[in-house]
Amino acid sequence: MPEVAPIPLRDLTTLRVGAAPARMVDAHTRDELVAALRDVWETGDEPWFVLGGGSNLLAGDEPFPGTVIRILTSGFEEIPGARDGFVRLRVEAGQNWDELVAWTVSQGLAGIEAMSGIPGTAGAAPIQNVGAYGQEIVQTLVEVELIDEATGDVSTVPASELGLGPRTSVLKHHYGSVAPRSAVVLSLTIDLARVGHEARPVADARLRSALGLTPDQAVSGSWIRETVLAIRGSKGMVLNEPDHDTHSAGSFFNNPIVSEAVSRTLPAECPRWPMTPTVDAVSVIPLSQWDGYVPPPARTETQVKVSAAWLIENSGLPKGFSLPRSRASLSTKHTLALTNRGGATAGEVGELARFVQSRVAAEFGIVLMPEPVLVGVEL
Repeated sequence: MPEVAPIPLRDLTTLRVGAAPARMVDAHTRDELVAALRDVWETGDEPWFVLGGGSNLLAGDEPFPGTVIRILTSGFEEIPGARDGFVRLRVEAGQNWDELVAWTVSQGLAGIEAMSGIPGTAGAAPIQNVGAYGQEIVQTLVEVELIDEATGDVSTVPASELGLGPRTSVLKHHYGSVAPRSAVVLSLTIDLARVGHEARPVADARLRSALGLTPDQAVSGSWIRETVLAIRGSKGMVLNEPDHDTHSAGSFFNNPIVSEAVSRTLPAECPRWPMTPTVDAVSVIPLSQWDGYVPPPARTETQVKVSAAWLIENSGLPKGFSLPRSRASLSTKHTLALTNRGGATAGEVGELARFVQSRVAAEFGIVLMPEPVLVGVEL
């Protein structure tokens, strides 16, 4: 098994924090990854976690007392099974995500181009149902290949069984909870539309809105990718070594999902998006039962997603905010990113995160939950 000298996690994560673990294994192939996981699981009590691109991890300042397995597999291939007009790709879990997106755009394939610039590896995509500007992996994902911790068995699981939702799945370890299914992604399969390189109208209203397009305005996939990269870059969400605003885990807090009643207590200018559509109920009443009375349709409570960035900024925490003598701060470009300004510790990042949570809770009564995986850090 390819065990290596442990590398400090601050050198392997985009937040630039974290000590070296007690043990580290590099898995360059699928077989090495399977063998490493089974070896760790057979010991029973040893803590472990897998590391891909390190873009969604806040690791602690104390050494992790277990094994970190780096997923360094890469590559993708076209496989049979796609319906007419589509291409089916199987992607290794360690494949760089943005390199995959760039290749699909160059081949005239559509379905993940709005997710350009998202850092990390492909294996993370189904775990948290990554998405941006109206596209989510759930729209293209066919299946994943998993290895389960409980049995060590490898199986292929359809996307419909992954519980994919807003930045979540049955594989996601949310802060303060355990993932419903403890398993590691070995590969994923996606179906992408073969659209070519010609300009075409954008069907998704959310993507049109983000890109400033009219319903009949035609653009190419490469134009969408370049524009998304420019938007993300302006927010410090594209990795750039000299720019400390990009030394982050991206959006640190999830956009909270609240009841319709709670959303009505927020200021009108707070951005919000209903999670379930309002559908006019249709009742069919047999003539033999018709008595002249039509009962009103039952009204269901709508869940509403609200902007965490807006809540943070309007709780009195502006872009660039930092606590006294701290080397961690909110991004100067986007309040939803917690950044390392150079030499910050995990403790400083955690302290800032807790302060943000307390301010938003005090102002709006909503507790923001962290999006990254936290290892050795408590909020």
